Amino acid sequence: MGLGAYIAVSAILFTLGLVTIAARRNILYVLFGIEMILNAANINFVAFNRFNGDGMDGRMFAIFVIILAAAEAAVALAIVLNVYQLFSTTKPSDVDLLRE
Repeated sequence: MGLGAYIAVSAILFTLGLVTIAARRNILYVLFGIEMILNAANINFVAFNRFNGDGMDGRMFAIFVIILAAAEAAVALAIVLNVYQLFSTTKPSDVDLLRE
């Protein structure tokens, strides 16, 4: 399997992430979309490292992105739980306490 196949899978995953972020009005789906975009970047890092690099740079970047994604997911889910406790909704447009 060549580099083009990895780029195609990454592009599809990136597009699905963008569509999920744009189309869904639930904060959990937005977080899933962000995770899909980060995974698409990881696929690109590892694929380009395998086909064009001779070191471990792409894999190290991918591991770093995975660690950041885990931290982002933990913090974001804690924020979502607090928002749901305060407003009883997970829709970002319904959280309007600062507008009043």
